Amino acid sequence: MQIQRQIVEVTGETDRPRRFVFVLLENFTMLSFASAVECLRIANRMAGKELYTWRLIGEGGTSVTCSAGASFNLAGDLEDMQRDDTVMICGGVQVQQATTKKLLGWLRRESRKGVQVGGLCTAAFVLAKAGLLDGKRATIHWENADSFSEEFDEVDLTKSVFVIDGNRMTTAGGTSSIDMMLKLIASHHGEDLANAVADQLIYSSIRTDQDTQRLSVPTRIGVRHPKLSQVIQMMENNIEEPISPSVLAKDVGMSTRQLERLFRKYLNRSPKRYYMELRLQKARNLLMQTDMSVINVALACGFASPSHFSKCYRAHYDTTPYRERGSQAARLSI
Repeated sequence: MQIQRQIVEVTGETDRPRRFVFVLLENFTMLSFASAVECLRIANRMAGKELYTWRLIGEGGTSVTCSAGASFNLAGDLEDMQRDDTVMICGGVQVQQATTKKLLGWLRRESRKGVQVGGLCTAAFVLAKAGLLDGKRATIHWENADSFSEEFDEVDLTKSVFVIDGNRMTTAGGTSSIDMMLKLIASHHGEDLANAVADQLIYSSIRTDQDTQRLSVPTRIGVRHPKLSQVIQMMENNIEEPISPSVLAKDVGMSTRQLERLFRKYLNRSPKRYYMELRLQKARNLLMQTDMSVINVALACGFASPSHFSKCYRAHYDTTPYRERGSQAARLSI
């Protein structure tokens, strides 16, 4: 009852329910979608009234399958929205293939009405492709960040778990949908309701748009050594123009020999080898997620020549960049 009284004070009894329209793309991520819609359902339950309604639509208007293999019936095709609707595009794997001309045209048309548009998980790609994120801050799942940055340099890509910039919203995927929806619920109906929803979800640590999506370097590598973490962070931030081990060592106040011993002790590889693996991982992401030429991928990952890039890539992945690109195209055509 206390929550219900506070909602009346914030919004008034006459407020109409806010409608969220979820656009489910083929191979969308179920966790991101479910996290968002469950927040709305629980908000209604905790408020004791219908604060939110939602509708599931998608291209074709019949059904769509998520990346986990479950199928969802749709309530309709890409249809006309009302200005006060909130549209949430739900992305997942192979988002490039799900981003059709029809979807982009519809999204541009509806956005001109002033509709609030969000992208869950990889759907920031769709919003950016439609030109809706130009000059705005956004986020996307860390695995897709490299390819996104290469294609959409007019977007201010962040590492935040979610970003709300005006009437554009993006999340990094997974449970970050919860954090963003709690932020929206708090702005609509107050912090007490948002906290009550979080309690129902057993969600004890609500993140803000200032929180980053990836684990810290020490957590990821399983080593808590401040200088090692600092060097790895520098490596991750300088892929296109690699920094020599001697400069890295100098920047953290140690000798090159000490840096070598540090990497051998904790990571069982040399700094040069570790750096190479980071660069090749980014290269693989770009080959798999973009249509960049192999030469441009090589340059983006700090390789001066395609031949050297191909040699290093083959040594690490047991295939060439060209074959990797070809095998990805074959998988997508199945």
